[in-house]
Amino acid sequence: MIDARLSPHVSKKARQLPVRQQAAALCYRFDHGRSEVLLVTTRKSGRWIFPKGWLIEGLTPSETAQQEAWEEAGIRGKCDARPMGRFQYQKRHRKDGSVLCVVDVFPLLATSFLSRFPECGQRKRKWVTPKKATQLVNSPELALLLRKLEPARHWDAFQGA
Repeated sequence: MIDARLSPHVSKKARQLPVRQQAAALCYRFDHGRSEVLLVTTRKSGRWIFPKGWLIEGLTPSETAQQEAWEEAGIRGKCDARPMGRFQYQKRHRKDGSVLCVVDVFPLLATSFLSRFPECGQRKRKWVTPKKATQLVNSPELALLLRKLEPARHWDAFQGA
């Protein structure tokens, strides 16, 4: 697992904040033999990210990631139960003020891509190569995860299932 938690991009002050857990889906597919990943925009700033969100009560972190992929991007697919990596970032939370979010990232092989989904009017989405995605995300931690992506290994695991 790639662990970007201790990234130098998160300040010492941020590391002393309350910690909140999130789950993200790194959605991918194969198009004519090459892998592509899905990025979605944030609702406020329009930055490119992975679908992610707060843990959902009653769901595992990987099930939460799968749900977020549906709500934010209209993706249905097979999500690995094991995270492929982790990163952290600072966020201003409505109730708690500033918090440090620790995000487990789960690979999700997209099996369908629907045009109507809960947040379709609030976000843009784009399939790109992992290399192009590293240029679009505004986060060194996400770029690191994308550079280490091994979708073929994940695909092979599902083929045996």
